[in-house]
Amino acid sequence: MSIEATLIAPDQLATLQAAEPVVIIDTRDADTFAAGHIPGAVNLREVFTFLAPVPLRRHKSPGRRTMRVFRRPRMKTVSHIQRNPHGHWVGDGFPVRSIFSYDDNPVAFSPFLLLDFGGPTTFEPTTKRRGVGSHPHRGFETVTIVYAGEVSHRDSTGAGGTIGPGDVQWMTAAAGIVHEEFHSEAFGRSGGPFQMVQLWVNLPARHKMAPPGYQGITAAQTPTVDLPDVNGQVAGTARLIAGSLLGAQGPAKTFTPMQVWDVQLKAGHTVTLSAPEGHTTVPLVLKGRVKTQDGAEATDAEMIVYQRAGEGVTLTAVTDTTLLWLAGEPIDEPVVGYGPFVMNSEAEIHQAFSDFQSGKMGRLG
Repeated sequence: MSIEATLIAPDQLATLQAAEPVVIIDTRDADTFAAGHIPGAVNLREVFTFLAPVPLRRHKSPGRRTMRVFRRPRMKTVSHIQRNPHGHWVGDGFPVRSIFSYDDNPVAFSPFLLLDFGGPTTFEPTTKRRGVGSHPHRGFETVTIVYAGEVSHRDSTGAGGTIGPGDVQWMTAAAGIVHEEFHSEAFGRSGGPFQMVQLWVNLPARHKMAPPGYQGITAAQTPTVDLPDVNGQVAGTARLIAGSLLGAQGPAKTFTPMQVWDVQLKAGHTVTLSAPEGHTTVPLVLKGRVKTQDGAEATDAEMIVYQRAGEGVTLTAVTDTTLLWLAGEPIDEPVVGYGPFVMNSEAEIHQAFSDFQSGKMGRLG
């Protein structure tokens, strides 16, 4: 493959423009180059972070020193801003807005099936159990992220636990599971602010009948990385639940490649985030306001839906902003869902109902 490229001298690194598709950096004394010419960078790795590159190859040209070839990422463009101002209750414990669901356009959001944004709201103290009682799932995973309050989970595999701010419950329904979700006893008694997100993640056909499972992920288990802006300043942080960034890896085990990050951005700063070519990229603003490189803006409970072509996005925080970063490899398979079951055919949905009713998905004791 022929690649057009430009040899960049060390004193030109900081002048690169986004329109330049390829950069060749002479790697001799690379750390010295970084320290002298990229604000905030002290080594080659931070130069590459600054340039937001995608490595292509390493080669040695006749008569030249060893070089690395990097291609600047093409930015994804915004398709639209997704919002749903209308809310509903799930049980008596979760007032949510369904930002999208598999009933709308499953192809556009694959591998994600549904996102419910719960709250923010405030609950009064009570001795009553608030939540959703025993119910089944098959064919996908549920990911519950708590920002305020506490949620307790119990399922037919015997797994369960209580999660609070920063914690995550990653439940793999797969072949079938029965579970319940309630406010924790302690939170019920105290009351207070409540906010959460529940995301449904599809499974490929080959994994839909895998054994069910559960990952309880605490805030302490999720690594946090600083996000640099174009001036080398810290523009915010990303807490990695799934996927990797800048050498850190989120703890969640996934069946297909995806990024699930809890991102905080400081007002006035601009960041470029990697989003793989061909992947669905749909960050949700939980609080604040951001502007995209296209000029589109999104605020509380609004989701930016990007075209899949491209390898990154640039966001500017208009105000201090919290967003849930979601990107994933689409699953190119039919999506047939009914209520708590998401499979590939109507026959499989009928079988799911039959298996649940006959107790094959287990029961809560």
